[in-house]
Amino acid sequence: MRVGSARAAATDWVLQHASREDGFQGAYFSGSTIGLSDDSELPAASDIDVVIVTAEDEPPLKLGKFIYRGTLLEATYLSWKQFASVEEVLTSYHLAGSFCVDTIIADPTGHLRSLQSEVSRHFADRVWVRRRCDNVRQKIEHGLRTIDITAPLHDQVTSWLFPTGVTTHVLLVAALRNPTVRLRYLAARKVLMDYGHDGLYLELLNLLGCAHLTPERVEHHLTELEQTFDAAAAVAQTPFFFSTDITATTRSVAIDGSRELIQAGDHREAVFWIVATFARCHKILAADAPPELLDAHRPAFNAIINDLGITSTDTLLRRAEDVIEFLPQLWDTTEAILLANLDIAEE
Repeated sequence: MRVGSARAAATDWVLQHASREDGFQGAYFSGSTIGLSDDSELPAASDIDVVIVTAEDEPPLKLGKFIYRGTLLEATYLSWKQFASVEEVLTSYHLAGSFCVDTIIADPTGHLRSLQSEVSRHFADRVWVRRRCDNVRQKIEHGLRTIDITAPLHDQVTSWLFPTGVTTHVLLVAALRNPTVRLRYLAARKVLMDYGHDGLYLELLNLLGCAHLTPERVEHHLTELEQTFDAAAAVAQTPFFFSTDITATTRSVAIDGSRELIQAGDHREAVFWIVATFARCHKILAADAPPELLDAHRPAFNAIINDLGITSTDTLLRRAEDVIEFLPQLWDTTEAILLANLDIAEE
C-alpha cells in the first residue's frame, strides 16, 4: 500500500468518525511515516499514527491500533491544553516533530494550522533544539529515578527499559530526526555514524544489555515471544494503553517487524521492542490469564531479561544508575551533534 492511500484512509476515518465526537478540536498525523512521500510504500510493519486533539483536560485512553479501509491506523487522544502555546510545543520533543511539516488533517478552530506555521518556522532554531534535547534528558532521569520497586517484575522492567531506550532519542532530536519508537536503536546508530561518533553506539547497546547477543539467541527469544504474544492476545480483556498492540491484527508489527530486523543483520536493534512486547504480554497475562498460563510463559520472559543482565530488582536498579551516570557523556555527544548539524539555525 502507498503511504498516500493509507493517509487517505486515515483522513476519511477522522472526518467520518473522530470529528463527530464531543470535544473534537482537530487531528494531525504523527509517528514514523510523516517524513514519507505519498508515493512511498508503507512498510508492512508500520501503521499510520493519528493524534486526535480533544477539549477534555483528561483525554480518553488511546484508541490504539485498528484496521480501517484496509489500513492499520493508530489513534491517540491528547488534550487541547498541551497545544496552548508555540513555546510549549517547540519544547516538547514528542509534539514538535509532528508540526515541523504540515501534518494537519482537520482543524475546525484554525489554531493547529497557526501553531504548525510557527513551529515549522522555529523548529530548527538552536535554542529550541537544545531545549528539546534537555526535555529528553529530563525524561530519562525522571523515569529511572522513579521506578516502583514494589511493582511486579514486568512493570519494573518496563519502567527501566523505556527511559534507557530514550537515550537514543536525545541523539535523534539533536540531529533533527524523528524520535521513532520501535526502530529507535537503528535510527540512532545511523545518526552516530553520520556524525562520526560510532563508538558511542556500543555504549548504548551495553546499557540495554544486548551488545553480546548473537542473531541465533535473539531469534530464539523472538520465537518464545510469539508463543507468549498469542497467549496474551487470546485472553486479553483488561484495557491498557497498549492493549491494541497485542492482538492478532497487530501481530505483524511486533513479531514480523522484529524478524525483519534480525534477518537484515540488525538483531541487537530488535531487542528493545522484543523486551517491551514481552513485558506488555506479561502485564496482560497477570491481569487476565489463569495463574498456570502465566507460570507457563514466565521462564521465557526471565530468560531474555537474564540475558540483558537483569536477575533481580537490585540489578535492575544498578542498571538504571548506570544510565544516569552515562548521561553527561551522552550530553557531550549531543552537544557535538548540535554544533555539527548544519540544518540548525543560530539564534
